[in-house]
Amino acid sequence: MNALDPPGGRKAVAVWGIGVAVYFVAVIFRTSLGVAGLDAADRFHVNASALATFSLLQLLVYAGMQIPVGLMVDRLGTKKVLTLGAVLFTVGQLGFALSPTYDMALAARALLGCGDAMTFISVLRLGTRWFPARRGPLMAQLAGLVGMAGNLVSTLVLAPVLHGAGWVAAFAGSAVAGLVVLVPLALFLRDHPEGHGQPPSTRATGAGASGAGRASGASRGFVRRQIRASWSEPGTRLGLWVHFTTQFPAMVFLLLWGMPFLVEAQGLSRTTAGGLLTLVVASNMALGLVYGQTVGRRQSARIPLALGTVGLTALLWASVLAYPGDRAPMWLLVTLCLVLGSCGPASMIGFDFARPANPAERQGTASGITNMGGFIASMTTLLAVGVLLDATGDDYRIAFSTVFVLEALGTAQILRLRGPALGRERERRPSAPAPAAPEAAPEPEPFPHACPLPESAGREAQ
Repeated sequence: MNALDPPGGRKAVAVWGIGVAVYFVAVIFRTSLGVAGLDAADRFHVNASALATFSLLQLLVYAGMQIPVGLMVDRLGTKKVLTLGAVLFTVGQLGFALSPTYDMALAARALLGCGDAMTFISVLRLGTRWFPARRGPLMAQLAGLVGMAGNLVSTLVLAPVLHGAGWVAAFAGSAVAGLVVLVPLALFLRDHPEGHGQPPSTRATGAGASGAGRASGASRGFVRRQIRASWSEPGTRLGLWVHFTTQFPAMVFLLLWGMPFLVEAQGLSRTTAGGLLTLVVASNMALGLVYGQTVGRRQSARIPLALGTVGLTALLWASVLAYPGDRAPMWLLVTLCLVLGSCGPASMIGFDFARPANPAERQGTASGITNMGGFIASMTTLLAVGVLLDATGDDYRIAFSTVFVLEALGTAQILRLRGPALGRERERRPSAPAPAAPEAAPEPEPFPHACPLPESAGREAQ
């Protein structure tokens, strides 16, 4: 282990656990609409396109905030950003519960998306600051796994409460979880272990208006340098496209369109459809550990895992959409959901390209750029599916075909960038120690026929 690496240990797990708990609650709030899509359409009297706008706006804010949040984490530290995020997503969830109109509900989801955007990058940052670098892939996968557990709570807990107690009770009650995680966050979270702090960023100095002007200029310069330096790395761009291509099929399915597709297009009951959504989450959690261990041990597995996940996802979606007849058989839907569970773990591989490509002081910015990928793809697909459903009279086969377009685009970019990114990684690796030079052959003895010295005499000569 590198002597400069953080030590890990129980304290690291405790601090990281606080951050992950905040992310867990954020995912519950983020995915709560996925089990309430049909209820939201009835409550606000909207069609498929307007319903998609809820998730679209939430993801638009989330994706748009990724680079600013990354810069904030690099500049201000994890605790401040994570605290602000928890406050915002809690207020957003409560506002969504109490909104009487569609417009107010949209504003609440936007606020929720803004707070949600501040969580995952902060958790990744905690992982890199508190644990050795070799544990990076596993910690990222574990964070994703806990996030999927939040999705599971939405499916198993929030959905029954929603249908039993009603809209306001379900969403306002869940908002209490945001207040619960704020307490340990404020009291116990630390940005880094003692002795492993980041060197302070260059700050402008000066007094009065000239000092303020110099500080403002330095801040703008910091932003430009961080973004330019991160984007210039092929590993950052490759990470973005891996995240773009792998994450969105499952995200779209879980966040909004999975329940309507299974109920309206496949004729399943809400209970059965909820079970299939749960299966996606359970598969994600199981595969997250497998992907994390595999990548941690063999970096060469990253590209095959990512592209294999994309190919298998496309194959299963094609099989379901092209199946003869009106409905696919249950075994095929189960297989689709199991495969969709691999999308989340595969998307974490994107961060395993961005992380080694950037130094510690750029990790937040690089993670923000990478994290934009999957959410841009999800936004695009959410909108496209809603528009096509309205245009085609709810033809889910045509609407979900947009998945293949984005997967083809992302795969082409991954193949284009993998060579330069992996080449730069090899250049950065510490050179192996040079092999010891072979010992020179002993010179011939000047008197080959002389009697050898006694052994003791030889030791004295040495």
